[in-house]
Amino acid sequence: MAIEASNRLQGVEEYYFSLKLKEIAQLRASGKTIINLGIGSPDLAPDDSVIHVLSQQSARPDMHAYQSYIGLPALREGWASFYRNWYQVELDSQEEILPLTGSKEGIMHLSMAFINAGDEVLVPNPGYPTYASATRLAGGWSGLMNWMLQTTGCPIWKLWATQDLSKVKIMWINYPHMPTGALATPTFLMHVSGLPANTTLFLHMTILTVL
Repeated sequence: MAIEASNRLQGVEEYYFSLKLKEIAQLRASGKTIINLGIGSPDLAPDDSVIHVLSQQSARPDMHAYQSYIGLPALREGWASFYRNWYQVELDSQEEILPLTGSKEGIMHLSMAFINAGDEVLVPNPGYPTYASATRLAGGWSGLMNWMLQTTGCPIWKLWATQDLSKVKIMWINYPHMPTGALATPTFLMHVSGLPANTTLFLHMTILTVL
């Protein structure tokens, strides 16, 4: 007898980029040359110096245990220094930085931690497919924010005045915007942070493929 999957999996479809990679594989198998610009996968090898250090470190006998739950202090401080030097943003490497295996892990953990059944989540349309998928898995409902692509990719600001945001728990944005490549301006971020009075929600911004 078949064992049914949980209700939270109902309506969850195969990941968008998984389908696209299958299509690409079929096209290549048919002899077509495909240049994949879809997922931002590196097309160049790391610098020789990086490979050399990785090789040295992998030979150390103390490098093969489980990693720390919060990452190496040197790694977290390195990221804090990067933000300080490039963006003039001060981050506490002990409390405000956490290494993850990828953006999907972070989006899923945040969704499971804060979304209850019936909560609404605002996701950009078009946008990163993981936002909506993680919302469904957590039991929430995704409201689509249509984007004015002909200008700067900014959301329609009338959203604040025309929508009931009382059930909205999270609003996701990401820049450079996927898939248009639009950049966020200071004016844009000021508008995003200008939520109506008595509105409480998490505003999460993922910065994709910037390093």
